[in-house]
Amino acid sequence: MSPQRLIRRIGAALLTLWVAATLNFVLFRTIPGDAVSSLRCQRCTPAFRELLRHQLGLDRPLIVQYLYYLRDLLHGDLGQSVSSHRPVTSQLLQPLLATLPMLLLGTIAALTLGVIAGSLAAWRHNTLTDRGLTLTSLVLYSMPAQWLGLMLVMYVAFTVGLPVAGLHSPSLGVLEPASWSDSLIDRVQHMVLPSATLGIILFGQFALITRSSLLSALGEDHVLTARAKGLSPLSAVFRHALPNALLPLVTITAQTFGYIVGGAVVIESVFSYPGIGLAVMDAISSRDYPTLQGAFLLLTAAVIVANLIADLLYPKLDPRVGATS
Repeated sequence: MSPQRLIRRIGAALLTLWVAATLNFVLFRTIPGDAVSSLRCQRCTPAFRELLRHQLGLDRPLIVQYLYYLRDLLHGDLGQSVSSHRPVTSQLLQPLLATLPMLLLGTIAALTLGVIAGSLAAWRHNTLTDRGLTLTSLVLYSMPAQWLGLMLVMYVAFTVGLPVAGLHSPSLGVLEPASWSDSLIDRVQHMVLPSATLGIILFGQFALITRSSLLSALGEDHVLTARAKGLSPLSAVFRHALPNALLPLVTITAQTFGYIVGGAVVIESVFSYPGIGLAVMDAISSRDYPTLQGAFLLLTAAVIVANLIADLLYPKLDPRVGATS
């Protein structure tokens, strides 16, 4: 990859992040009310409400608030929660660290199984295997996350003996200190059902995209030439067609990081999993605007960084992309 292309991509990502941060700032200052009027302050005296506005900096001109906002962002400061009076960064860090392993576990499992199923469906095109895998992928992809989560709780959790709520077992380490292996096993057990809910839905999406992209790649000239030279169909699929078919899959995988708040809100509410999604729900309930603003900015930054990584991976998967950019 040329240095010019790398600089352009990083510059575009930084510009997008600045635009997103600006829109994030404007959004929470154009909605009706503010952090003071929404902070259970209906019975506050006007003088006390003005004091709160001054402490939060809401009495400053909008342009001054924006400049302070950008300055704080450059220093990694997302503001202070109006409900817990803690820094938003530290308040969101623990839920984010709880969500990321669950998200990665579900995504990696779905990506692995989805690529295998989609490749098998493309290899066995127009056969019973193809129709069965495609129908299964469509059904799983169309399932609502909350319904699927409840079905896993009702028919899987109690049968297998998996926990259905929380991040740790309340009894762990009560009588005697728990070892790191016991803590790890307990943590993984609590992640299984939320990760499975996310992974099942993503599996259908990944399988369908892999199948569609692979069928298109199998008709390209270099694959047909390899087949004409006597290469087996299975080798043609995995050695020549699959690398070119991974481009759309890389894009979708990058966009999957939007589930940190988008899908995680629903999944974590079903399983009472204390991640970033549940933290956003709590912030909405308490009208904690600084926490919501910080969570949305983290979500946006995660999606931008993931798409930047995917964009930089394109030339590695298909050199023709780098040659034309």
